[in-house]
Formats: sequence, structure tokens, C-alpha cells
Amino acid sequence: MSQTHGAALLDDGQTAFRLWAPDARTVLVEFVTGDSAELPSLGEGWFGNTLVCDPGTLYRFVIDGDLRVPDPASRSQPDGIHGFSRTVDHSTYSWINSQWQGRPWHEAIIYELHVGLLNGFKATADYLPYLAELGVTAVELMPLGQYPGTRNWGYDGVLPFAPQSSYGEPDDLKLLVDTAHGLGLMVYVDVVYNHFGPHGNYLPSYASAFFCDDVATPWGSAIDFRRREVQDFFCENALMWILDYRVDGLRFDAVHAIPHHAFLTELARRVRAAAGPDRHVHLVLENEHNCAALLESGFDAQWNDDGHNVLHTLLTGEQEGYYHNFASHPTRQLARCLAEGFIYQGQHTDSGQRRGQPSGHLSPTAFVLFLQNHDQVGNRARGERLVTLADENALKAATALLLLCPMVPLLFMGEEWGTRQPFLYFTDHPEPLARAVRDGRQREFQSFSAFDNDTGPPLPDPNHIGTFLISRPFYVSERQTSNGRWHSYYSELLHLRHRYILPRLPATRSRGVDILGSAALSAQWRLGDGSALLITLNLGATPQPHTCCAADGKVIFSHGVDTETSILKPGSIVVRLRAAP
Repeated sequence: MSQTHGAALLDDGQTAFRLWAPDARTVLVEFVTGDSAELPSLGEGWFGNTLVCDPGTLYRFVIDGDLRVPDPASRSQPDGIHGFSRTVDHSTYSWINSQWQGRPWHEAIIYELHVGLLNGFKATADYLPYLAELGVTAVELMPLGQYPGTRNWGYDGVLPFAPQSSYGEPDDLKLLVDTAHGLGLMVYVDVVYNHFGPHGNYLPSYASAFFCDDVATPWGSAIDFRRREVQDFFCENALMWILDYRVDGLRFDAVHAIPHHAFLTELARRVRAAAGPDRHVHLVLENEHNCAALLESGFDAQWNDDGHNVLHTLLTGEQEGYYHNFASHPTRQLARCLAEGFIYQGQHTDSGQRRGQPSGHLSPTAFVLFLQNHDQVGNRARGERLVTLADENALKAATALLLLCPMVPLLFMGEEWGTRQPFLYFTDHPEPLARAVRDGRQREFQSFSAFDNDTGPPLPDPNHIGTFLISRPFYVSERQTSNGRWHSYYSELLHLRHRYILPRLPATRSRGVDILGSAALSAQWRLGDGSALLITLNLGATPQPHTCCAADGKVIFSHGVDTETSILKPGSIVVRLRAAP
């Protein structure tokens, strides 16, 4: 990997130190021993030098003789975001599953998890056999870049090359990935390229050109992806995860806050060129703009927030916030989602904004569907999960749709147990930032009707240790029926997906959706082998008549349905597979 940012270990026992600091006059590299060396100017804002240096050396940069900062491309921060950086020799780890090439994208069944809630890299590695047995084929790790303190969702990271030190060592992360590959599991890492966190980002002090002075985001000045130095910084980060840690893909957070699509396509090109033609490497977007063009420009899929939002509206009746755009015609919108992917494909939202691009020509596997994820649970005021908000039968019908339809499914940790533990927003910020975050959360939810004359307990303080601890899913033995019945339900559906859906997914196309009534519909897809998949469900509270229950084809799953009648009960689903003609 060609590296321009940070400390690169060379074969001759030396290390090349490079820093882009266009606002600086002088730069030194200072070692934990107290020794230091000048980094001469290399022109165009670059400073660098090649020095004899052992792997594991602790160092930092000194800007203009006064400001001491970690390397923004630090590969390890053992003492946190303000401490010394540490060089890492990635060649010393002995990979057990060195021949692993990944799995095709259509085989992805994703399980999103937070490494900190599972007690770090080693403990997460120990958890993987359970996920493989469940039927998951990929784990998606919430962001790993070094963030302030010891607990955080990860989206407040400021040193994106350094795996969070409270989770373990870089080799511990490699062991997690290695273990996953030995179990046939892919590993994806969620990366944040749209902003830096609010505490510990030193770049504005010596590289103000890293940011735009004319474009703002919810997190401050936008990152200036028009600059080659900035593009290289994030491309090298992506390549580090793919090449040094051998992860199987990346999920890119909120790329709608990255206005320069040329950077995104260049990033995808560089990642695929570096990985080579034999590896299965997957690139997935989160993008509120529903930019279908990016899904034809090097990216495999996008999180389908439209699909989640309309299903959540049907299951809970909630209509506030962004659910307002899915409240008027939810059944019609769900039908469009199942047939064409995005619901908003250029139409105006209720706020008057035009959103999205046509997506009906794309494969269903270009969309990652979910009922819950870190955002949709944790950004609720009290972090409630769907099992506490929705009718159980309707939730089971929606879960079967999620796991047996041709879109790529994503589960969120604890969902498969039906856990009632909340997942809350948690941080470990210093004051006064901690107070500002706490007050901001209170203001955010004041406009919601649920908090009119609210006499309940105060909203959880994100910075309190208890908020983090209560967010750990309470896993119980499968033998304990209160949770085991949910686990059995998910396990059955996942094994059905492996048996009937995954082998037939390539070249799948929608054959249309019929609306049967309020919250009831029947969707059909032509699978790659010519067979037909038919899913008919009723998420509403009233029975719906339909002849699908007497249709031909093999019933591979049903819930709450008497297949001998033509009535869809409330909260029911039937899934059929019809052989190719």
C-alpha cells in the first residue's frame, strides 16, 4: 500500500514520518524518551523525515515549537486521543486463515454490533461461534477509530487509523477478523469520513485547509474532499482496513454529508484495485439522498432507510420526525420499496425537498434492509427496541419479510433474542462538552408529543456510566423460554434463507407487488434459477381476504396463517417458492 500520511515502517529498520501541516512553519517528531528530530519541509504543506526507529515506538508531532499533537494517521493510541502515537508493524501477525477470499455479496446476512458493549476485541472474537451457528454470515463493527474516553458509539472518533485502545491491541482486532474468517464469517467496519468528533481533533490548528470554509455540516465545517491530500488520507484509511486488517468490506457513514461524489468513486476504485480481482470486498453506503448512481459506480449496496421507516410506521403507528414522510400511504410505499428499492426516487418529501433517484433497475441485493440498527434504536429518547413498541405477531411477520425477501438483511445485536434492554446513546466526554451533549439531547426531544407533560424519569444522561452499562443486551440461555422462543424464530428463518433464498439470489428481479388492503400486500420476485418467490403478509389489525393462500407453490414458511383458507389474519405471513416453469 502506498502511504503518504503518518509513520510508515520501512524494510531497513527505518521509519518514514510524514505530516501534512500547511499552516505550520516548523514540525518536529518528539519521542517518549524525550529525543526529537526535525521534519524538514517537503513543499506544498508536507513535512517529513526518515529515521531509525523500532516498531512500537511512541512519538508525537510538535508544531511551531509549541503545539504537541498525535499523528492524525496514528495506527495506535495506547493512552488515548491526547497521548503519544505508536508505530505498528502489521507484518508480524501470523494469519491462520491466510487463504480467505471472502464471500459473494448476495450471501451477506449482517449482524451489527458494538465491540465495547461486548467487552472488546477478544471477547467479541469469543462471541463469533454463536453468530455463525445462528446463521449470520457477516458481522458489522460500529466505528473503531480512536475516540474520546473509553465508551462511545464511535461516531465521535478523531483518529480514524487507530483502533480504539480500550477495545484492545491491533493484533487483538486481527485475531477477531481471523477468527471470523475461520468460521466463514465476513467482517465489515463502519467508517466515518464525513466529520471528526467534537473533542480532540487537532487538524484545524495546523491544517485548516483540510476543511471547507464555504460548506457547513451538522458537525461543523465540511471536510474538503477536493484536495488530493484529504482524498489520500481517507483512501489510505480504507486501504488499511482492507489490507492490514483484512476486513471484507466497509460501511460508509452518512455520505450525504460528502458533497464530492468524485471522491467516493475514486475511493471505490482504489479499494477494488488494491484488493485485486480474487477477493470479495464489499462497499456499502448510508446515504439519505438515495443516490442510485453510486450503486453503479463501485458500491455494492445502500442501507435502505426508506424500507425501515415505512415498516416502523406500519408496526408502531408513529408519525413524528422522519416517520412523517411515511405516514400517509405506508402500504403503497412498502409495495414500492419491495418492488423498486427506494421509496423516494425523486419525489418531494412532506418538507418540500426533492429526494432520491430511480432505483427500480437495480438488483434487490443493492439494498440493505433492517427493522432495527444503532441509529433507529439509539436515537430514540429512551432507546426502546421494537419488541416493546409493536404487536408481537406483526413484528414476527415483518421479521420473516426481512429475513426471507431478496434484499440483504441486517440485524442489530440483541434483536434475535427479543431483548428488552434499551440501546442508548452513550459518551465519555469531558466537561463542559458532556453537559452540552446532555442538554442537546433534552432539547432534541422536547418537540415530541410523548414528552408533553412528561412526568417520567429524566432522559438518560449519555455521559453517565450507567447509560453505557444498561445498553448491554442481556443474553440468556436458549433454554429460557422468555427469550429462547425469539432466538428459535430467528434461527429457523435464517436457516431457511440459507437453504432456499441464498443459492437463488443472483439475477433476482421483482415481478411486482399487489396491495391487498390496509397494511397487507403480496410481493413476487423471479429468482435467478427461474423459480418464483411469493411473500404475502398482513401487518395490520384486521383480517384480509386473499386467494394467495390457495396458490400453487411450496410453502417454505408461514406465521399466523391457515394455508387452507383465503384469510390473512392480523400479523401473518406466508412465503412460497414456485418452481421454474
